[in-house]
Amino acid sequence: MSSLQKDQYIELAVGAETCAIRIEEIHEIIKMLSITDIPFSRNEVKGVINLRGKVVSVVSLRNLLGMADEPYTKATRIIVVRYREEFVGLIVDKVNKVTTYEEIHPPSGGQGRGREGVFLGIGQRGDQLVGILKLEEILGG
Repeated sequence: MSSLQKDQYIELAVGAETCAIRIEEIHEIIKMLSITDIPFSRNEVKGVINLRGKVVSVVSLRNLLGMADEPYTKATRIIVVRYREEFVGLIVDKVNKVTTYEEIHPPSGGQGRGREGVFLGIGQRGDQLVGILKLEEILGG
C-alpha cells in the first residue's frame, strides 16, 4: 500500500492522453490568458503571463510530452504549479476532475528516458489506467 493512494489528483487531457498531477503540486487552475512571447526561447516555452502581479512562465505540456501544438479551445487551461520555488504554468487541453486511485502501480521500466520516465506511477480505478506525471522530470528534464 503506497501513501500515494490516499492522495488526490487532478486528471487532465493532453491530446488523446489522460494524465494526472498530484493536487498538492498545483497552485491553481486558470482559464487561458493572453501569453506574452519570449523571443529565442525553447519551443515548449510559450511565453509568460501576468498572474496578479507575478510573472509566470508558461509551457506547453503537449510539447513537453512530444506532441504537436493544437489550437486552444474553450476547454484549454493553464495549471499553475510550484517548481523550484517559482510558479510555472502548464497548458493542458482540458481539466477533467479531481480524483483518487484505488491502486498506484510503479511506472513501466522502459529503457532510457522515454515517455515512461515522466511518470511517477500509474493510477488505477476500475479498468482505467492513468499516468501520474512527475513534474521534476517533465520540467527539469
